[in-house]
Amino acid sequence: MTDMMFREDAYRTECPATITAVNGRGGILLDQTVFYYTSGGQPGDRGSLILADGTEISIATTIQADGDIVHVPESDQALPGPGMAVTARIDWEYRHKLMRMHTAMHLMCAIVPCGVTGGQVGDEKSRLDFDTGDHVLDKDAISEALNRLIAEDHPVSADWTTEEELDASPDLVRTMSVRPPRGSGRVRLLKIGEAVDLQPCGGTHVAHTGEIGPIRVAKIENKGKRNRRVHIVFD
Repeated sequence: MTDMMFREDAYRTECPATITAVNGRGGILLDQTVFYYTSGGQPGDRGSLILADGTEISIATTIQADGDIVHVPESDQALPGPGMAVTARIDWEYRHKLMRMHTAMHLMCAIVPCGVTGGQVGDEKSRLDFDTGDHVLDKDAISEALNRLIAEDHPVSADWTTEEELDASPDLVRTMSVRPPRGSGRVRLLKIGEAVDLQPCGGTHVAHTGEIGPIRVAKIENKGKRNRRVHIVFD
């Protein structure tokens, strides 16, 4: 299985790696990588694999298959072979926007006291769907609360808990439609501040909320009797 270096350091932009396989569709597998794979509503990283001779292979996205991370190259490129050494380098500007957005979505979870029914992280805009029931969402109030938490510059950190400990604290799981991956015996937790937000998450995030920058709620959509979709953008 690929060593997921982004789990320990989301700010690392490149790493040395060895190609372990190239699958039947041209997907490239490495022994270790800084590329985050598509999951949890966050898109996979894009970037490049740089060969020893300087040749660059453009990576369009990154997915996971059978426990391995697959780097999906742009079409019409000559593919390397197993055993070759490369430098794996992400598109940092794109990743950093996703980190800022993903962290802002955690803040929105802390602000809106409703279960999350879906979501999508984007580099320019993102959304969360809430099962609101009788709770009324106010666009300006959410924007104001978001920017207050951002300006307070709370620290953001990750830790691990056991599956048994998570089962004993079911309220930590905010998402109603997507459950944390299980089977490894442990689950990654994302913590913001002392008591702002704590929930399972395997994505990449900034180190302090102040790094997010100004955010505003662009619109709130009615997606059913109880479901409301909140869109946020960089302001």
